[in-house]
Amino acid sequence: MQKMRKFDTKIQHLKYKVLREIAKEAWEGTLTEKVIEIPKRIIPGKVPTLRCCVYKERAVVGERMRMAMGGDKQNPNVIEVIDIACDECPVGGHEVSNACRGCMMHRCEDVCKKGAIYFDNHHIAHIDKSKCVECGLCAKVCPYGAIINRKRPCQNACKVKAISVSEDKTALIDNKKCISCGACVYNCPFGAIVDKSYILEVIDILKGSENNTKYKVYAVVAPSIASQFTYATLGQVMSGLKQLGFYSIAEAALGADIVAVEEAREFAKKEFLISSCCPAFVDFVEKNFPAMREYVSTSISPMGAISRRIKEADPTSKVIFIGPCTAKKAEAKKSTVSTYVDQVLTFEELQALYDSRDIDISTLEETTLEGASGYGRTFARCGGLGEAIAEGLKEQGIDIPLKAISCNGIEECRLTLLKKSKNLIDVNFIEGMACVGGCIGGAGCLTHSDKNAQRIQDYSRQAGDKTIQDAVDGIDL
Repeated sequence: MQKMRKFDTKIQHLKYKVLREIAKEAWEGTLTEKVIEIPKRIIPGKVPTLRCCVYKERAVVGERMRMAMGGDKQNPNVIEVIDIACDECPVGGHEVSNACRGCMMHRCEDVCKKGAIYFDNHHIAHIDKSKCVECGLCAKVCPYGAIINRKRPCQNACKVKAISVSEDKTALIDNKKCISCGACVYNCPFGAIVDKSYILEVIDILKGSENNTKYKVYAVVAPSIASQFTYATLGQVMSGLKQLGFYSIAEAALGADIVAVEEAREFAKKEFLISSCCPAFVDFVEKNFPAMREYVSTSISPMGAISRRIKEADPTSKVIFIGPCTAKKAEAKKSTVSTYVDQVLTFEELQALYDSRDIDISTLEETTLEGASGYGRTFARCGGLGEAIAEGLKEQGIDIPLKAISCNGIEECRLTLLKKSKNLIDVNFIEGMACVGGCIGGAGCLTHSDKNAQRIQDYSRQAGDKTIQDAVDGIDL
């Protein structure tokens, strides 16, 4: 039975249960006739545990099932809102709380450029919403912190301002702004924002291979996997993949080694480069700093780089990427990548796959995962890519000073790109990570523990003194 220690939140656990039940029936080929039973299996009692009534709980589970089976096919975004689940968050914006003391200073009034602050007979401040533009200046200057911003958690989490509130007060995603990073997915307290799952397609691929006799199915695992599944060893996680039916497992970190070599060479030619490894960051550059798009590396991402090698070695193979990233689902649909990557799973979805087959990975023997350099493996944390580029330049004897900056989260990315666009900073390489912490902070992670960065460091040390070029030269698929 699934234990809560495998996940950060109850929302993740509920999401997992839906995925697990959907996957169970898909393996057995009984999903069509049993799909109606799943909400009652997940919400079996008559007493509600999370919402007003069991009927609404089951209705929300039904919508979660739709997302687990691919969501709205007409919506190109991999992130969607479950409207029926989105109904409890305040939408008031800035409000004056009862902490206001009716002080004489009136800094809130002085700083408001729209004249939206007024006072009652007791000198308590109020905000005229017809004039307020939600700039937040009043909140910043209040000596008591009495002005609060009742902004939805999804809006706070979305640093690209892609989320607004619809007329019926549900969250609304602007696909033109959204970068599919999944921050809203992880931070929504009601689980009303969900990433589409392609777990059914993955099961079809595994079943269709007929035990890898019709075609071979490869798993490409992101290096951040070393920070997840903490109830088992990494070797046991790999053995679990074998039991699921994967023919072979390749490290995406090997793709990172390939990218480190390619980007070092490209940097030597251009002498200013923006990393292309994080798809959400690249999407952010294209949508918000189009003039800087020409500086984004032409290298395919590590996922694409190693998958391309697999497809070159065996064009009939199928490649499934497994990682922490919802944006990878969007990247895999791009024409430059879809040729090499057949489907994408998150770590959450992988856990559901294991349990749908009753595979307890903690009881398995270990399968060794090796090949990548330590530099390739540290791509999983913010700063790892910059370090790898420096090493790549050194190994290739390229004597060009590297002035790299690593941007930890999309807010740092925005500030750095803005400064560079105005020539306010002296940098020649920008590493952009949309998620705080890097890939170890991805929305599809099981856990976002403070220990994740150290786990990645330990994993990278296991590579010993292997160079980046050694790893690339030694690729054997």
